[in-house]
Amino acid sequence: MRRIFSGIQPTGIIHLGNYLGAIKQWVEMQDKVDESIFCVVDLHAITVRQDPEKLRQATLSTAAWYLACGVDPEKSAIFIQSTRPEHTELGWILNCYTQIGELERMTQFKDKSNHEKTGTGAGLLTYPTLMAADILLYQATNVPVGEDQVQHVELTRDIAKRFNNLYGQTLVVPEYSTKIAGKRIMGLDDATKKMSKSAPSEYNYIALSDSPEKIMQKVKKAVTDSGTQIQHDTDQPAISNLLNIFSEITNQEVTEIEDQFLGKGYGEFKIALGQAIIDFLAPIQAKHNELMANPQHLEAILRAGSEKIAPLAQKTLSDVKQKIGLINL
Repeated sequence: MRRIFSGIQPTGIIHLGNYLGAIKQWVEMQDKVDESIFCVVDLHAITVRQDPEKLRQATLSTAAWYLACGVDPEKSAIFIQSTRPEHTELGWILNCYTQIGELERMTQFKDKSNHEKTGTGAGLLTYPTLMAADILLYQATNVPVGEDQVQHVELTRDIAKRFNNLYGQTLVVPEYSTKIAGKRIMGLDDATKKMSKSAPSEYNYIALSDSPEKIMQKVKKAVTDSGTQIQHDTDQPAISNLLNIFSEITNQEVTEIEDQFLGKGYGEFKIALGQAIIDFLAPIQAKHNELMANPQHLEAILRAGSEKIAPLAQKTLSDVKQKIGLINL
């Protein structure tokens, strides 16, 4: 049985890179696997300080973006991480089967712990074991992730193997899939770094919520290369990135787009790209706004998703507790 699990933190901005790098894959995969589970990972978000009301709104908004982008609640379970207490309980157990050195070697911990103004919380260190619990709780066989999360999934695999070696086959060791390197979505202001909501400038990314005017402004300001040809080339990372975006949102091959703009300039190309993004996002934005205008309906979908996956989460946790000698009453 193939079961996928993935999630995004509700930290305010869902951008085009999130969609093209993750959510688009989810939508495609939900028709190809036996079961798909998508989570709004709000517990991961609190490894840094959050405004409570903003976090609540961002959590609902993130779920609404999932649905607006095509994740179907009839095909996939969509839920909020903190509504299933099994995540934190299994996360604690897995902490006890993970070495401190393994956690300290995580690249994201080393990067983020240097930038926390309020000091580094223990949650930032143990974030990967909670992520492991997220995945292993549902016996996921496949985990679609960005390249920055591969190290965490590799640790998840190590933890699952370690537990199975000690207690017998209990946890599925998951595989992971990432976006093809050539189609990674990079920043509009720096094509050598991925598009990121934590970038210093808002001109790095296109938020799914950006207005048509803001989208066109950002695309027009996007960096280009020293050449003049609209051609995908490793020596032209900036224009190659824009071509990748154009290709992904229009489902055209890059070569087709190159042919369309043969002999034309960057200015004309950027206007066409900006309009293509605006047209692509318009129905998604409309659906998101409709969902956010009816929070009771949205919450009902999330509640149903949580209830749907509860038996699987409970069984895995019960099996783990029985194996290690804890008493289930």
